[in-house]
Amino acid sequence: MNHIDYLLRPATLDDLDTIERFSKASTFSIHTLKPGRSRLAERLERSQKAFAGTEPFRGDEIYHFVLEDLRAGRVVGTSGIVTSAGANGRFYCYRNEFSVHASEELGISNREHTLRLCEDLSGHSLLSSFYIEPEYGETLAPQLLSRGRLLFIRNFPHLFAQRIGAENPGLCDEAGNSPFWNALGGRFLKMPFPEAEQRTGGRSKNFIAELMPRSPIYVSLLAEDAQWAMGQLHPDGELPFRILVSEGFDVDSFVDIFDGGPIAEARVAMLNTVVSALDVELRTAANLEGEACMVANMERSGFLATLALGEFVDNALQLAPSAIEQLALKVGSHACAVSVKG
Repeated sequence: MNHIDYLLRPATLDDLDTIERFSKASTFSIHTLKPGRSRLAERLERSQKAFAGTEPFRGDEIYHFVLEDLRAGRVVGTSGIVTSAGANGRFYCYRNEFSVHASEELGISNREHTLRLCEDLSGHSLLSSFYIEPEYGETLAPQLLSRGRLLFIRNFPHLFAQRIGAENPGLCDEAGNSPFWNALGGRFLKMPFPEAEQRTGGRSKNFIAELMPRSPIYVSLLAEDAQWAMGQLHPDGELPFRILVSEGFDVDSFVDIFDGGPIAEARVAMLNTVVSALDVELRTAANLEGEACMVANMERSGFLATLALGEFVDNALQLAPSAIEQLALKVGSHACAVSVKG
């Protein structure tokens, strides 16, 4: 398994069985990959239309990817991009704020942490649906599964917003009990966390604005376990979260209104992968060693990205012929590439 023969490509309906299995493997930790065959099939159909680009742009497109282990001959991971958060409404989250309350007479000054319900991320593009089989966690495969999406965004910036976010799962137990939800959301929506998650499927439902308080929530008034859980990650989210942090995402400003998980946010043009990626001409070389890099073709409907050992020389990238073939390209074709360390 310690190899780099992986391929990131658009998901198709042929991947439905595998993606359905992924969705059941992590029920409470992936907001945008809920179990339900018909729902997942609809998602894949929408994705195929978005990649094809044959329909008018609506702003609510979904791009869904799968990662193949070429040596094993099977799909081992999935991830996605949502073009616009809250495209059919508003995307709600909590913004971390701080205020100072002071009394000169008493000589007391308190800095209070508050949560304010906001729509700041509405219209952002979203990285979504990250899942990879656990045994691949220590390989380079997660890098391609997560960062390969950024190469696609980099190549087609007109399809996405200038700012991007990513939800990350908050703490909950195997039964779906969330300390943050129990202390806050559950008091107003009057339902268990798993039911609320299942009924919303996102953060753009009107009932959130109708039922959740608009005034600031003083964190110090929440139960201690909720305070501790706020901004904390579910263990399933640690791997993709580390990649987001290394990309330069801000992970301290926003939290999820349901489970309190941190929501990452950034300007696309400032992300490390986008900044470091180069347009290159593909060449071959004998006895090639080089460094591990991600390489993607410049296609929309036929997007492919892979990991390969390569050597950057001027405006070219030298690769093994097999790596060029994996991208459905030829020597002399143009692609974009970035060092895995970049």
